[in-house]
Amino acid sequence: MTVEVDRVVPDFSAASTAGEFHLRDARGSALLIYFYPKDHTSGCTTESKDFAAAYGRFADHRTRIVGVSRDSIKSHASFKEKLNLPFELLSDPEERVCTLFGVIQNKTMYGRPVRGIERSTFLLDAKGVLRREWRGVKVPGHVDEALAAVRSLG
Repeated sequence: MTVEVDRVVPDFSAASTAGEFHLRDARGSALLIYFYPKDHTSGCTTESKDFAAAYGRFADHRTRIVGVSRDSIKSHASFKEKLNLPFELLSDPEERVCTLFGVIQNKTMYGRPVRGIERSTFLLDAKGVLRREWRGVKVPGHVDEALAAVRSLG
């Protein structure tokens, strides 16, 4: 089962840089979940910095942000500290959350097939309903597009 636009996202939990994250605890405000391939890589660093720079604008619209990858909490803590990220990062080494959102893909890296996270973002409203999804995200301009979608939630 994977998530669908205009449907409530099933509750899930995952280890995070702030302890245990439970989706049900995020209800009452919008939630932007971005999935990225790996801590400390150039594209993921740029994307995370972009979300961090826009954090206040998302907060102005009562929208929380969380990042998700398969990296360990130790790696996430280092990445979060290095970039001074104002939001939590979820660790999903067993790919439970990634599978729920359908972001694990077969890709090619340096001419070799690999299985990994397709850069993707999901916007849930205050009731936990998935309102927008972006798959195969290109980093430049993505945060502005996500912020425009947040504004359209009202």
